[in-house]
Amino acid sequence: MTWQIRVRDYNTFVANLFFCIWLFAGCLFLSLLIFKAGGNRDVLDYVNLIPFGVLALCAPIAMSVFFQTAIIVYRLTENRIEAFSWKPQIDSVKPVMKWTAVGSGVLVMFLVFIDPGFIVAAIGPVGIGAMAALMGNSKSYQSMVRDEDYHVIDWPNAEAIAVWRKRNLIGLRFTWHNEDGSHYSVYSKVYCRHQDFDECLSFFKTRLPDTPYREGKLIVHSHFATLPE
Repeated sequence: MTWQIRVRDYNTFVANLFFCIWLFAGCLFLSLLIFKAGGNRDVLDYVNLIPFGVLALCAPIAMSVFFQTAIIVYRLTENRIEAFSWKPQIDSVKPVMKWTAVGSGVLVMFLVFIDPGFIVAAIGPVGIGAMAALMGNSKSYQSMVRDEDYHVIDWPNAEAIAVWRKRNLIGLRFTWHNEDGSHYSVYSKVYCRHQDFDECLSFFKTRLPDTPYREGKLIVHSHFATLPE
């Protein structure tokens, strides 16, 4: 079986909490800024809406930081699971940076004609343009920022199966041994599309009939999952 899925493969509660804190702090700061700098200006003056317009423009950037999703491609065979994943957010950042550099560069050139001292401001567009070029031309850099990852799950040796139906997530438990003799057990994550979930689960239950099985919530981390304490 092969399938591709797009998920937030980490602890979403923490990310949601930080985004709410950012949003609250931003609104509070802008509100204080408006009332301090507004003077006698009417509260309903359209000028007061400008800072909130800036906040609205910054919100998608903040969401791309706090609400990052990963695209995962799975290939399930009789003896292993191959999983290749990457985060596509950087692919949407590159064109934004490119056109930001172009637009701000034109603006700086216009300002230089007015006052040559503004040439210092060219550092910004040049820096953004260089970063965009690096993103577009360096494969190693693209791989790093896209958080590309390839790993194999040796599912026939799974010690237990844990299922979280709410997130269509199947966890396969493995024990890892350290060089110092200690060991730990975690669950390798297998995200399924809703329409394929029962088929994938049946695959593991049929081929691992004696493996312990449980259903319930899993604590999701970036590269593995654990049971709630």
